Amino acid sequence: MRGTDEQTGALFSYLSPEALVPVDHPLRAIRPLVNAALDRLSPRFSQLYSPGGRASIAPEKLLRALLLQAFYGVRSERQLMEQVSYNMLFRWFIGLSMDAPVWDVTVFTKNRERLLAGDIAVAFLLSIMGDPAVKKLLSNEHFSVDGTLIDAWASMKSFRRKDGSDDDPSGAGRNAERDFHGDKRSNETHASVTDPDARLYRKSNGQPSRLCYMGHLLIENRNGLIVDVRTTHATGRAEREAAVTMVAAAARGRHVTLGADKAYDAAEHVAHLRAIGVTPHVAQNLSGRRSAIDGRTTRHPGYAISQRIRKRIEEPFGWIKATAGLRKTRHRGLGRVGWIVTLTATAANLIRLPKLLGTPS
Repeated sequence: MRGTDEQTGALFSYLSPEALVPVDHPLRAIRPLVNAALDRLSPRFSQLYSPGGRASIAPEKLLRALLLQAFYGVRSERQLMEQVSYNMLFRWFIGLSMDAPVWDVTVFTKNRERLLAGDIAVAFLLSIMGDPAVKKLLSNEHFSVDGTLIDAWASMKSFRRKDGSDDDPSGAGRNAERDFHGDKRSNETHASVTDPDARLYRKSNGQPSRLCYMGHLLIENRNGLIVDVRTTHATGRAEREAAVTMVAAAARGRHVTLGADKAYDAAEHVAHLRAIGVTPHVAQNLSGRRSAIDGRTTRHPGYAISQRIRKRIEEPFGWIKATAGLRKTRHRGLGRVGWIVTLTATAANLIRLPKLLGTPS
């Protein structure tokens, strides 16, 4: 018999979000790792908030919501709030009941700014990696590094002379046309009026120049987990400078190896790494010049292993840019962009950790 098309105007249910989430859903294995890390950060959260006044959004709930935004590639915080309003899976992961009101997007964004000021994204990554079960998965001797360009939330039309001599665009309208023909533009003479922290950068010959930032990852070579993240201005030296900073912090005085691609094959950089006790397993750049890496390094079997494993760093980069949607940032300013890149890198680790830990989903 055909069923009737009855439409219920109200929902009365005794089910909780917990009962609606399948027992084998991947988020069930991720949530305990997140909650344990947030518990360890609780004293730090307390330092960011006044003991009196009106209660704000719990920082734990805010961070869980931002992780969901990365997991599912939600394009904006406004769309995230819309998802939370009707998606029971999102409510369960965040810790909201079925009838709990959803936060206003402006209030949500302002509360995120508080966590940005406290550098919570870095602390959250370190808390996840500091979990006793996770620490057993990490190598403390062998690392790989690489960088990638992240497009800024600014158009090329916003890249104008710092002295204001080209503030009068040709044509009418808010999005007026601009003629760049014959105009020599550089970061010394021009800046984006939309995002002054963005830099004009070209990755290689034949590639277009873009307004962008540069994100850097340091992974350990045992399981390819991200152990450090940095976001910098896009410059020709940024990758090598970030590599030295990250590997020095990870090595903590130990002798370690660092795998990298040809962009890191510079004599000054290689000498700097050796001076701080890091063996540079850098790919040789033999295109018309002498490589800083010679047979003293390449003859060891560990060099070939590092060169093979270092390519795994492209996997988290691919997930961050394609799945989490950070090919082009939705934020402006180096601080905000760096914060969200670090949090998204933490989400990339969380995607892989349950399988590495053998946690049943």
